[in-house]
Amino acid sequence: MAFEWHTGERAIQKRVGVDDQGDNPTSPFLAATFAARIPRYPLMAVGTLDDQDRPWATLWGTGSPPLSQAIAQNVIAIRSEVDASFDPVVEAIWNGQDDGEIVRHEGAGKIFSALGINLEQRSRLKLAGKIIAGSLNAHDEAEPASKDDDTRSGKPGNIQLAASIEQCVPNCPKYINKRLITSSTPKPLLLSDSTHLSQAALDLIKNADTMFVASVHEHEDMDANIRGGPQGFIRVAQPQSLEEASTIVWPEYSGNNLYQTLGNLEATPKAGIVIPNFETGDVLYVTGTTQVLVGGEASAVIAKSKLAVSLKLTGARLVQDGLAYRGTAVEDGTHGRSPYNPRVRTLTTENHEEFAKTPGEDAPVTAQLVEKTKLTPTISRYRFALSDHAILGPWKAGQYVAMDFSHELYMGYSHMRDDDPTSLNDDSLRTFTVSSSPNSLGEHGEEFEITVRRVGNVTKWLEWQRPGMAEIGIRGFGGEFIFDQGNHQTIGFIAAGIGITPLIGQVKDLDLTRVVALWSLGVRDTGIAVDLLQQHPELKTILTIFLTGNEDILSNEEEKKSLQALLDTGVKIERRRLSQEDLTAADEKVGNWYLCTAPAMRKQVQAWLPGKSIAFENFDY
Repeated sequence: MAFEWHTGERAIQKRVGVDDQGDNPTSPFLAATFAARIPRYPLMAVGTLDDQDRPWATLWGTGSPPLSQAIAQNVIAIRSEVDASFDPVVEAIWNGQDDGEIVRHEGAGKIFSALGINLEQRSRLKLAGKIIAGSLNAHDEAEPASKDDDTRSGKPGNIQLAASIEQCVPNCPKYINKRLITSSTPKPLLLSDSTHLSQAALDLIKNADTMFVASVHEHEDMDANIRGGPQGFIRVAQPQSLEEASTIVWPEYSGNNLYQTLGNLEATPKAGIVIPNFETGDVLYVTGTTQVLVGGEASAVIAKSKLAVSLKLTGARLVQDGLAYRGTAVEDGTHGRSPYNPRVRTLTTENHEEFAKTPGEDAPVTAQLVEKTKLTPTISRYRFALSDHAILGPWKAGQYVAMDFSHELYMGYSHMRDDDPTSLNDDSLRTFTVSSSPNSLGEHGEEFEITVRRVGNVTKWLEWQRPGMAEIGIRGFGGEFIFDQGNHQTIGFIAAGIGITPLIGQVKDLDLTRVVALWSLGVRDTGIAVDLLQQHPELKTILTIFLTGNEDILSNEEEKKSLQALLDTGVKIERRRLSQEDLTAADEKVGNWYLCTAPAMRKQVQAWLPGKSIAFENFDY
């Protein structure tokens, strides 16, 4: 018999606009094909309720599967080494009885949920049902971490558990970050049980890219599932008062539109989360009350999100070395990161994004592409004309423009999109430094230019457009990356590649006798330098170009002519990489440094200029 969608699932499906979902794919039994998968999973997330009806989640595992297997029709057994002292699911099931005696649960059994998962293969299977019976055999107490804190030391143990399976559904591999699991004996130490998260707990969350969620539908059944993303996708709203509980917030990325976890939260707004540190074995368990945020509710809390969940803690446990396994990132060129992971989205209280849009909200003004100039094989300059320049007001030299490409690039819902995985959660909002001076273009100053490298879907689309045929939403101008020459100080500017654009937009406002500019440029990008020096020949006196790459990589005569044209300008050129000695020599007369490079070069420059004032523009879109 097929499962019907319950009231919570139907409610959330309606809220997000997908209320014609057809049949529920959940199986009411453990089919043989699914039963055969279970022994292959080295990890199993397990959820159940404590004596206060609060859901908790844990993550059991081993480097030597099977961790679990089917032992009868619709019955599985789980055997695992565990933290016998502080694991809240262990406590909820055995209630402190750790002498190896079998504990049986009255009636039909204790409701539970499970997620068998193989991170390395990105394979998972959701299970739910009732715990029939099980035993917990605690080992001798572990050595205390310190003589001053032995009351918080715990002990490992082994569990055996039998459970009947009443629901089963496989899931897709999106947002799973690959790891190889190996075994480890836990030596648990309870670091904190405060609902106002400690700094150690905040650090664990900051570095996490995976968590597991247990939810409940009234008292009928439960669900367990994974939430993965880029490192730092889990955010925390931390109150100032130590007496007030922390709130955890995470974005809900584009998925299979079943909304089984969110359906439970809609009907019964509480959940348990386990966040493991796979490298150290530390683990954070939390439980709390939840709110599902949709549309503008979500984007008002966490930037660029149409769907999110907030959980205010009612219980927490931070345990050092509480896991019976370790996980090592798979070395596959991406360190196991899912190709579907979007960028980290911060809370609006952390970092106010001036032009983060509410879903469905149109940009206040548009701009038409009026001119396009190709400068290098991958870099072009685009000129746009605002439909009404009075709406957004004048922009300042050095600011960026926030452009909304969503109307042009939205392709509708897809469950999977392996040819372009990151597009599933892309809001198509981009910011580009304005590379023209304010009020310098157009009859009324309504035109502006951006100089852009082709690096992704948005810039590829832009490169294909013809002047007069493309109109883009403009959400505003912002940013404060503005060169300050106050008190007659000399400034230093370090750029890499396309990072020269802040200088282009501000050159007319600068006293060039008090500017030192160092530009790292690839030999295939000389066209942008030639164009810059043709427009602003006065920059030759203050600019040093560090030209990298061998001329042999130039593929056509046009690129070779561009290189020769740059050499003929007379600008100072060094045929090598920028070095620490270059900065040391320039630093003698520089007051403040400004930096616009990729993150790796930025870190290197900051290391070369310790203790110096360095303002930088992010250059990693």
